[in-house]
Amino acid sequence: MSSLPTTVYSAGSGTACTVLLALAASLGLLAPPASAQQQPTTHAVKLLTPDTALKAAQAALSHCRHAGYQAAVAVVDRAGVLQVLLRDRFAGAHTVEVATRKAWTAASFRIPTTQLAVETQAGQPMSGIRAASQVMAIGGGLPIEAGGTTFGGIGVSGAPGGDADDACAQAGLKAITEAIEF
Repeated sequence: MSSLPTTVYSAGSGTACTVLLALAASLGLLAPPASAQQQPTTHAVKLLTPDTALKAAQAALSHCRHAGYQAAVAVVDRAGVLQVLLRDRFAGAHTVEVATRKAWTAASFRIPTTQLAVETQAGQPMSGIRAASQVMAIGGGLPIEAGGTTFGGIGVSGAPGGDADDACAQAGLKAITEAIEF
C-alpha cells in the first residue's frame, strides 16, 4: 500500500490540501491497516452468584436425601473454582474430593462426566485425558449451561452409582434453570 504524504504543499489557499486529505480519509488510506487496529482488551463473563450456586447444591443434596443417599455436592464456576460444597453428615470422606473433581471435569470439558467416561475409555483416542490430575470420568458431573453460556459445573458423589449421582445433579440444575435462562 502506498502512503500519502501527511503534508501537502500548495501555492493556493489550502483548499486543495483539505480536499486531498478528505479524499484520502474517505478511501481509508489514512487509517492503519486492519492488523494494526486495536483489538478489545477485555470481555464480559457471566458467573453464578453464590446464592444461585448454593440453591443448586441444596436441591441436589435434597434429591439425594429423599432417595436415601448420603452424598456430597460441589458447584464450581466456569474456571473450575469451587463455589459451594455441601456434604451430608454420613457421606463418605472420599465424596468431598470426588464431587469436586466431577464438577471441575464437567465445567472444564463442558460435557457430562458420564459422556466423558465413554469417550475416554481405554483404546479410545481421548483415553489419555484420564491421566490429568483433576479429571473424574465417571457419572455424577454435569455442566451448568444456559443460553449458550457455560456457568460452571455441578458434581455429586455418594449415591450408589453414576446414574443416581447424575439424577441428583440434574435436580440441582432443574432448581436454577429458570434463574439462569436468558
